[in-house]
Amino acid sequence: MRAPLGWLREWVDLPEETTGRSLAEVLIRAGLEVETVDRVGAEITGPVVVGRVLASVDEPQSNGKTIRWVQVDVGPEHNQPHAEYPQGCRSVVCGAHNFAVGDLVVVSLPGAVLAGGFAISARKTYGHLSDGMICAEDELGIGHDHTGIIVLPADAGLAPGDDPAGVLLLRDDVLDIDVSADIGYCMSIRGLAREAGQNLRLPYRDPVDRGTPAARADGYPVLLEDPACPLFVALTVTGIDPSRPTPRWLARRLVMAGMRSISLAVDITNYVMLETGQPLHAYDATRLTGPIRVRKAAAGEQIVTLDDATRTLHPDDLLITDDTGPIGIAGVMGGATTEIGEATTDIVLEAAHFDSSSIGWTLRRHNLPSEASKRFHRGVDPNAAYSAAHRAAQLLVELAGGTLADAETVAGGLPAVPGQAFAAGLPSAILGVDVAADRVVSILRESGCDVEVDADRLAVVPPSWRPDLRDPYDYVEEVGRKLGFDRIPSLVPPAPVGRGYTPGQRARRAIGSAVAASGFVEVLTFPFVSAEELDRLAVPADDDRRALVRLANPLAETQPYLRTTMLPGLFAAVARNTSRGNDDLALYEVGRVFLAGSGEPAPIPGVDRRPSADELAAIEAALPSQPRHFGAVLTGYWRRPGWQGAGVPAGWEQAFALVDVVGHAVGATVDRAAADRAPWHPGRCAALSVAGELVGHAGELHPAVCRGYGLPAGTAAVELDLDALIRLAPGAGSIAAVSPRPVAKEDVALVVADDVAVAEVRAALADGAGELLESIALFDVFTGGHVPDGQKSLAFALRFRAPDRTLTDADTAAARDAAVAVATARTGAVLRAF
Repeated sequence: MRAPLGWLREWVDLPEETTGRSLAEVLIRAGLEVETVDRVGAEITGPVVVGRVLASVDEPQSNGKTIRWVQVDVGPEHNQPHAEYPQGCRSVVCGAHNFAVGDLVVVSLPGAVLAGGFAISARKTYGHLSDGMICAEDELGIGHDHTGIIVLPADAGLAPGDDPAGVLLLRDDVLDIDVSADIGYCMSIRGLAREAGQNLRLPYRDPVDRGTPAARADGYPVLLEDPACPLFVALTVTGIDPSRPTPRWLARRLVMAGMRSISLAVDITNYVMLETGQPLHAYDATRLTGPIRVRKAAAGEQIVTLDDATRTLHPDDLLITDDTGPIGIAGVMGGATTEIGEATTDIVLEAAHFDSSSIGWTLRRHNLPSEASKRFHRGVDPNAAYSAAHRAAQLLVELAGGTLADAETVAGGLPAVPGQAFAAGLPSAILGVDVAADRVVSILRESGCDVEVDADRLAVVPPSWRPDLRDPYDYVEEVGRKLGFDRIPSLVPPAPVGRGYTPGQRARRAIGSAVAASGFVEVLTFPFVSAEELDRLAVPADDDRRALVRLANPLAETQPYLRTTMLPGLFAAVARNTSRGNDDLALYEVGRVFLAGSGEPAPIPGVDRRPSADELAAIEAALPSQPRHFGAVLTGYWRRPGWQGAGVPAGWEQAFALVDVVGHAVGATVDRAAADRAPWHPGRCAALSVAGELVGHAGELHPAVCRGYGLPAGTAAVELDLDALIRLAPGAGSIAAVSPRPVAKEDVALVVADDVAVAEVRAALADGAGELLESIALFDVFTGGHVPDGQKSLAFALRFRAPDRTLTDADTAAARDAAVAVATARTGAVLRAF
């Protein structure tokens, strides 16, 4: 909201010495966010004065132009002697022709500096010495018109040599204020003047000077068919002169407030909206057909709005209609069919009150912020509608020559205003400063509230322009704002005794440290994907990773969904690095994935109370599942070739080793089993599980996936459900004491079928060996030779130790034989002699 200081002065008696900056400081202390104070016209310096045209001679030029050689009286202080004019004058070359002898004009004399730093000096042009310049609007920075020079009104009380700044509103301080949603009444000169008057304890005059009468329907017919519009005022003004221009003072104020001048009728509605905060709309009365109806849109209904855009309406959109259909989106933008034009002489003025939430949803649905919708969705004073309509009608009568019809329509009435009761000491208790009860009552009454005092309790009814005052703490905030937030002490509450990291935080930090220590680099990627990326991963149609959550307002339409897997972002990071010659990569990321749930929309509880348990449960149920995942990708060399020997490519071996690192960081044993899951290569993919529950997959990527994402062949990847892994990890353990007993070593080689997993054989040996087994490790896999086709030999190193004695050969042999027996029973293994 841009507010010229001179406009504010009309409604509050600001001292003459008050500047825009000093008023901004007052408003900032009251809680308003004043972003800037623009000193409009400050760049205009030097002698810029009123002049009266004494003579004007047209002189055609060889270039086709006709200039005027003008003598102008600029007052005794600035005139130069002239033989024909005893009072003296200045002689000026002018290219405009929209003035005559005797007109008052604005003259900038040598030494003046105009808008844009344009300096004026006496210079020779078209065969004359031009001793100044007669000014147009754009040269003074008060408009954009350069078709002619400024001709001042003869009845303005000006004489040659006077300063025209006051008449032109040339100079003023303009406050640019970012009005938050809870103080929508400050989206007007009326509201800001009230704030200034209250905080400076100065008299304030309210431009809304009429109460809203009882309903009447003798004017243009209006039917209210939806409760989102409780009040609609319609006035009819006939016989306006569409050729009349907007007065310079009105157009200038609109420009300073950030709006452009369009036509007199439209400018008047915009002017009254800025002044009172009540948006208005003017209909061409001859284009209306039948009564005005306020109703919800039908599905698929369309309207052409004032910006010439055809918009398909939503059933929740509130409309203004007549018998022809929609003529406006209520509170947002009017329709083109009833737009006032250059020939409009009869107008129906609308001043209505609309539900703020309804307007807010509509403007977001259509992405159509307007000056009206910005006010309605913050909350507009319903009691201002009738007064604002009459203010606009009065200006149409005075400035456009219209006639206000006696018959008028007031449909509906003012909505009820809820009151509150609270202890008079509540502001002191919450703000932390002592505020006397009398001062609380004074502040609230100055804010327009009706306050009744009953002992130590206050019964308060807010004014109609304060829909933000809903509960006792809103009134506490109001008292704090009017006291000045600078008077409230800043006390930092003592920090509670910390409990350290949660188990989940400790586990994630341990994993991150272990993975980084293993040579991996953490990256952070955007959590957005497209359906095409899942196609390139070859994810089946029935896979849970196809349960995508679409964003309502994505950063890019090429990636409108939240990710269901970490891999596309990691693959994009690899492709970006390899395209720049960085081929040896070991990257990882920890983040959330998002899996769509039931699709039921979440309820939107009111903000006037705490949501109920059922509402919270429904909100939680509507949210997508958001587990935290761990993803990693490896490509290029794990160890580059060099003088120490051949290089080691990064592949599935390192991916499986990374899984072990992650598991060991939280004390979990991750089991592997062969699996077939996109995007991994069949036969080179392992399903990862902890305590029998699946937690992820790892292995070498399918060649088609590598080609689709531009990855080097043989790229390996890991993805783990980190939340599940941490949940399944064992609790805190203990470190066993170092045993003084010697270890007993036994090696066994078992021949099994090729399709038997190493993990299965290892688990069988461990189960059979019993409590004496300290460790087991695979150290050889052999095929060929004496091993039959279709089989393989697995050699394991078994280490045994007892805590209380030295094991004998018989103890060790018995444990070894028991291990082999279980492996034979489970996997069909045959003991192979070394």
